[in-house]
Amino acid sequence: MKILIKGGRLIDPASGHDSIGDLAIAAGRIVGLGNVSPEFDADRTIDASGLIVAPGLVDLAARLREPGHEHEGMLESEMAAAVAGGVTSLVCPPDTEPVLDEPGLVQMLKFRAHNLNLAHLYPLGALTRDLKGEVLTEMAELTEAGCVGFSQAEVALKDTLVLHRALQYAATFGYTTWLRPNDAWLGNGVAAKGALATRMGLSGVPVIAETIALATIFELVRDTRARVHLCRLSSAAGIDLVRRAKAEGLPVTCDVSINSLHLTDLDIGYFDSAMRLTPPLRQQRDRDAIRAALADGTIDALVSDHTPVDADMKNLPFAEAEPGATGLELLLSLALKWGQDDGVPLLRTLGSVTHAPIAVIGEALGSLAASAGRLVEGGLADVCVFSADQRWQVTPGALRSQGKHTPFSGYEVPGRVKFTLVAGNVAFEAAAE
Repeated sequence: MKILIKGGRLIDPASGHDSIGDLAIAAGRIVGLGNVSPEFDADRTIDASGLIVAPGLVDLAARLREPGHEHEGMLESEMAAAVAGGVTSLVCPPDTEPVLDEPGLVQMLKFRAHNLNLAHLYPLGALTRDLKGEVLTEMAELTEAGCVGFSQAEVALKDTLVLHRALQYAATFGYTTWLRPNDAWLGNGVAAKGALATRMGLSGVPVIAETIALATIFELVRDTRARVHLCRLSSAAGIDLVRRAKAEGLPVTCDVSINSLHLTDLDIGYFDSAMRLTPPLRQQRDRDAIRAALADGTIDALVSDHTPVDADMKNLPFAEAEPGATGLELLLSLALKWGQDDGVPLLRTLGSVTHAPIAVIGEALGSLAASAGRLVEGGLADVCVFSADQRWQVTPGALRSQGKHTPFSGYEVPGRVKFTLVAGNVAFEAAAE
């Protein structure tokens, strides 16, 4: 199908392109950018006047809850939520039931996602069998099945020898290991350690749970030169360690969640279980450091940390509630809110959710790596058309995800997605207003 997107503000953060023009799409590819030939015979024309035409968003942390947790989210519902939020590519962790530690499971998941004709799905394989931290998985076979990296998800690896061997193996074959820095013994609380957690009687997770894990990871990276992606940093001290590691030239990247970018532990209020998140919300100094580090590029990417939770598991006392929140449909809006609040240029704001995440995935994308997360002639037509100024209120009824719990319920946020195109097909179209 040939599609012409007319008169939009074309933004490609990777190249710095920012101009008013047209975008022509044919056979799933971008065939014209800017001044499109009048001879281009479109089957459909989309009027993008006053709208921004950008690369589709890339989310590095989205739990789809299938297989094993279909009561909390179905592949169909969560992929539909993704495209409704302008997300055209997403990475899912391996902590499903069963765990993604066998090639057949990965192939089945990718097959089902492909047949939905919605967003592109890039699974992470389990780093160890059943995430038990004892026996390494067959990384080569999992890579052939479609995994873009290897992770322990939220299960901390207690055995440093196993982690060392995993990084040695990953370095040998050029695989990326995705790790959330959290010490297995110190990181078992339900809130960030501090005055608020003490006053409320909640078990605390100290900042050193993150920094000790980071120090260990960096020492192992120095020894193995393995490429590591650090998932969802939460503290100012952790960011400082990452900044030093990058200055040293270690092959590390990192991301942060929309929750840590905007919220602090004070938002827990009177034991609001919607704020029960992993990692826990920290103090304002940590949030401020995160916002600054995302702006200056120390933090590579912004993620939704989408984790839909069943109502029965969320409507419990704070310490007993299941951690997690719906976020796929909020990624664009909360990125724009951060950019507008802090005066971050739009190119940088959108870069944190488009080409920067693609750089994290890297060579695992194969031939797609050169154009994914970009608007470039000849590239795959993954496109998000949105209004940056139109605001909308976050309510459970406004979310397509099966999970309705979000710490941003009631917020009025900018950024309304009008169209999402995946490989040249209209995967989402907002209802006429």
